[in-house]
Amino acid sequence: MNWLLVALGGAIGACCRYSASVWLVKPNGLFPWTTWGVNLLGCFLAGIFFAFTQKYPVLQQEARLFLMVGILGGFTTFSSFGLETFQLLRQGQNGMALGYAFSSLMIGVMLLSLGFYLFQAILKN
Repeated sequence: MNWLLVALGGAIGACCRYSASVWLVKPNGLFPWTTWGVNLLGCFLAGIFFAFTQKYPVLQQEARLFLMVGILGGFTTFSSFGLETFQLLRQGQNGMALGYAFSSLMIGVMLLSLGFYLFQAILKN
């Protein structure tokens, strides 16, 4: 059953990821806006889910496999992040590559924290 939860969630997440790449407007051809935005949104959503698991420990089992490992795992993508950073470096866009990598990491952790603390406060009420 656990495999099915991860597979189903992964399929949903991957479809959402693909939809984002089709629907989101890309302001320029250099910066990988879609991957950046999807990964940051995924961090925020992970923070929210983590807050819920602290309030409702039952969510640490099957729901975690479906939502975190499956949906968010399929939605966000570290491999695309790595490839796009490498491509920027190969194109000589060193500053943009550094900005992309640094902002993805730092803003991602900040959004995860924001999602966690925001929803932890909401759930206390």
